[in-house]
Amino acid sequence: MASIVTDLRQCADSHPDRPAVRAGDRILSYADLRDRIARAATRLAAAGVSRDDRVLLIAPSVPEFAIAYYGLQSVGATAITLNVMSTPAEIGYVIDDSGTSLVLAWHRCAEAARSAAGERGLPMLELTEFENEPDDAVAATAPVDRDADDTAVILYTSGTTGRPKGAQLTVANIDAVPAAFQAALQVGEHERWATALPLFHCFGQVVVMHNALAGGGTLSLLSPFTPTAFMDRLRDEHITIACGVPTMWNAMLQVTEGYTPADFADLRLACSGGASMPGEVIREFSDRFGCSILEGYGLTETAGTTTFRNLEGPPKVGTVGPALPGFTIEVRDPDGHPVPADEIGEIFIKGPTVMKGYWNRPDATAAELVDGWFRTGDLGTMDTDGDVRIVDRTKDMIIRGGYNVYPREVEEVLYTHPDIVEVAVIGVSDDHYGEEIAAVITPRPGTQIDPDALRAWTKERLSAYKVPRIIRFVDALPKGATGKILKRAIDRSELVAPTSAATGRSGGGL
Repeated sequence: MASIVTDLRQCADSHPDRPAVRAGDRILSYADLRDRIARAATRLAAAGVSRDDRVLLIAPSVPEFAIAYYGLQSVGATAITLNVMSTPAEIGYVIDDSGTSLVLAWHRCAEAARSAAGERGLPMLELTEFENEPDDAVAATAPVDRDADDTAVILYTSGTTGRPKGAQLTVANIDAVPAAFQAALQVGEHERWATALPLFHCFGQVVVMHNALAGGGTLSLLSPFTPTAFMDRLRDEHITIACGVPTMWNAMLQVTEGYTPADFADLRLACSGGASMPGEVIREFSDRFGCSILEGYGLTETAGTTTFRNLEGPPKVGTVGPALPGFTIEVRDPDGHPVPADEIGEIFIKGPTVMKGYWNRPDATAAELVDGWFRTGDLGTMDTDGDVRIVDRTKDMIIRGGYNVYPREVEEVLYTHPDIVEVAVIGVSDDHYGEEIAAVITPRPGTQIDPDALRAWTKERLSAYKVPRIIRFVDALPKGATGKILKRAIDRSELVAPTSAATGRSGGGL
């Protein structure tokens, strides 16, 4: 029998006064956190929540998220966590699909949840700051015992195609995350973690929050993210492990004054995930702040955990490291056969965090889980050292005039341009080539980039068929809750190919 609350409770017994979760001046010790989780569990049980019930939790990255989340685990319920910006229709879809029996929502963003729950006659409880909760005495009883294969969490994927699917992560899946990372990253019990990631997302919830609290560390939360506020936290709280996504690290680079490498002397690990990190951002961050950003790779369906950059040996910029302990990775061709080292193929994963399947989606489960292997839909390579390089999503690959173009390769080059802050490269339907390459760019403030000059600059660094013919400048790229650039949200109707004189089509075009 098992519970994902067990390690946290043991930490509270062994060092009750150690800070567990903090959000600025709001601090919970491990003993405080344990007792508040117990009280939350009692209130949930009084509301009729029992083992295997599915409960929707909508809250930002605040200490109360952890209290409610582990309270649900203590009564044996399945937590379903959603974006705080979800609309009533989006919430309603998840309620209907999952069979939710209760909704928990943070009081500052409860309106949409209240609407969706009300339409369905579901009960809803509001979460408020723990200082405002009644300090009633509740015995810290042991959590409900669960089987390792019980579903602890259902996380709905972003739904790039079709309706979102709920990935079921088990008790064993979640408990395997700290075991994998603690060995690979030499994580100790006195680590001071910091993140501005949303805890309703797999990266923040499982890889960061559960890693920190199961291992006895202190977790510092920031919501919402701003680069200066996050950098202040790293400096003032002497953070040893910081976790973010590429757009966060890139935003810190745009802060040009007020910080030196000495401010981040305690920062042992700067961890990035959620999307591929441009190599230029890694290099510039190391030059500016004296700290290397280490990349990892995982998906919602693998509890955000599969690989991480090896701490031993020189860095390999552009790789996400080898498989973590207990995981196996294969790179396969379209026929399902492993490809040689350094050849591109689809990434398949086997390991202790691979989900048990999609909720009520047997066909989707059968298509993506085969003989224990999860089919990721990501294209990548693996070298002779076992280091993985993510090339792109299979669906993002552009086929221009019969040539395969991987957007990430083009983006990596464009990020080295001194006047480009962010870029997304996508394919746009084209009558002549099938697809044309478009680059949507956020330029550095105060600069102007000439499209023709940028094409010429890019052609010096890439084969001609990889050069974006369509270039559009925007103030900001659309981003999801974690800060990941959302290519599917870019309006392709406004992306039009330039004249034939600019593309060179009169001469064949490639």
